[in-house]
Amino acid sequence: MSHYNFKKITVVPSSKDFIDIVLSKTQRKTPTVIHKHYAIGRIRHFYMRKVRYTQQNYHDKLSEIINDFPKLEDIHPFYADLMNVLYDKDHYKLALGQINTAKHLIDNVSKDYVRLLKYADSLYRCKQLKKAALGRMCTIMKRQNQSLEYLEQVRQHLSRLPSIDPNTRTLLICGFPNVGKSSFINKITRADVEVQPYAFTTKSLFVGHTDYKYLRWQVVDTPGILDHSLEERNTIEMQAITALAHLRAAVLYIMDVSQQCGHTIEEQVELFKNIQPLFANKPLLVVANKIDIIRPEELPEDEKKFFEDFEKEGIPVLKMSTVTEEGVIEVKTESCDRLLAQRVEGKMKGRKVNDILNRLHLAMPTERDSKLRPPCIPKGVKSKKSAMQVEGKRKKLERDIELEMADEYVLDLQKHYLLPEDEKYDTIPELWQGRNIADYIDPDIEKKLEELEREEALREAAGEYDEDMSSEDEEMQEIRKMASKIRNKRKIIMMESKEKRKVEKPVLPRTAIRGKRSRFERDMEELGVEPDNEGHYTRSRSRSKTPLVRKRQRTDSEGRARSSSRTPRDISGVRDASMRNKAKKLSKLSQRRANRFGKIGEADRAIRASMPRHLYAGKRKMGKADRR
Repeated sequence: MSHYNFKKITVVPSSKDFIDIVLSKTQRKTPTVIHKHYAIGRIRHFYMRKVRYTQQNYHDKLSEIINDFPKLEDIHPFYADLMNVLYDKDHYKLALGQINTAKHLIDNVSKDYVRLLKYADSLYRCKQLKKAALGRMCTIMKRQNQSLEYLEQVRQHLSRLPSIDPNTRTLLICGFPNVGKSSFINKITRADVEVQPYAFTTKSLFVGHTDYKYLRWQVVDTPGILDHSLEERNTIEMQAITALAHLRAAVLYIMDVSQQCGHTIEEQVELFKNIQPLFANKPLLVVANKIDIIRPEELPEDEKKFFEDFEKEGIPVLKMSTVTEEGVIEVKTESCDRLLAQRVEGKMKGRKVNDILNRLHLAMPTERDSKLRPPCIPKGVKSKKSAMQVEGKRKKLERDIELEMADEYVLDLQKHYLLPEDEKYDTIPELWQGRNIADYIDPDIEKKLEELEREEALREAAGEYDEDMSSEDEEMQEIRKMASKIRNKRKIIMMESKEKRKVEKPVLPRTAIRGKRSRFERDMEELGVEPDNEGHYTRSRSRSKTPLVRKRQRTDSEGRARSSSRTPRDISGVRDASMRNKAKKLSKLSQRRANRFGKIGEADRAIRASMPRHLYAGKRKMGKADRR
């Protein structure tokens, strides 16, 4: 992974905090109530769960720490070497290795004590084994305090490192301290690097971003490098050496021609030759800075010769001044162009370029004959333009002024303000000459309006606003008529299908119902049937009016229906009423106990007492709290 986000690494707590976090989570997330009268299997499972849960918490948190920290073998060599320079890769690997070893030791402790808990024969032994297991795990974590603190410091420092993409388009700035590297990056990017008139102001890598040819560019400012052997260079200088060695970038070697940095031009050239092997296969530019003080042409002959040697070797020498900003944009443009050209050349040498070129086809127009065909303006357009001219003169537009002035053109809208010449560029006030500026009216507004209307009349006469409304042909009109007929036919078909789906229910009018009822009543009277009080015809005159005697269904004491030949269940086998009441009380008591224990789980903090006085008695007074 070339681009690593160090800010997402999880926080590494100290050993004490680590233990507190894990044990408090175990206490909160696992059951807390156990009694000695429980079955031994249940007691063993209770304490095994505690040990396993603690071990799993340690395992997850330590694995997260190990996986979040970058592995030096998997990340880009630039990051690997930078971490070796800043933190010493041996110490870093040792700390992660100790954390990994602690994770495996905790797993083994959990495995051993869970095996021992399977053979514990009492609540006391299970509890002691659980305490021993958790104690050994915490002891292992206490021994890792130094590694955890070291990794937390590494994490904090990594999160402050700039986000550098080793494979993107990059400009790399290097040179002696105090030659103007940070000033240059502040000029071409939005970075805000500290600039001071003394050496080693920049102590780490800084990154800025700029745009060129609609592309995003990364500009890296490196700390200053001194001219001595690699073994004698400190951590600050080694960061710059690491960036030079691994980043695919255009290198800008900045030299101070005024020699105000405290090093002569000869020393700066010696440093260039010393680190020149790091510039292999990279676009290289030598930039002579501080030309506002002295220019390279004004240097003595022996110092001017160094720049001539660069030109002979094919290394371009550019001049700039970060104070007056002379040549700054030229340096940026030249370095970006050279890097783009090199990247394109490298891609042209790759294997993928053939596949891309096979998809491209560039068509070049061929000449039909030797006749010249210069561009021409149609006569209709010429006549329109001539008709639009006011009084034989074409109005000079802002576009014409822009074409005349080319790069020197600046859009100026204030010159059209309706104000005197000496007041056009003043700050516009809200009140002017005792009245609101919004109410100000130009005295020549009527004259200018007439000119504008005359110009618009000429435009209309020339046909400027005529719309080319092409009339439809006969075929298109027929198609539109056919389409409207199809739409109407479709609507008719849909309405017919809806009518067919409707189910027509016969509805009998109320007058018919009333007539039918009266006819029914006359027929029933002729047959000798009289209605009851509610108007229902249920009995005839010839039928006996004596009510039917139904056998009453017996019910038990609780109102449930039962057979008359069977004894109720709550009375069968009971001698008398006292024994029956006693049996009822016992059944209710047993049911109450079953319901109470059914609602309580192991993790519930239930209060077994029916009246816990110390919780409901009110404000406590001075005394012991042993009963709690």
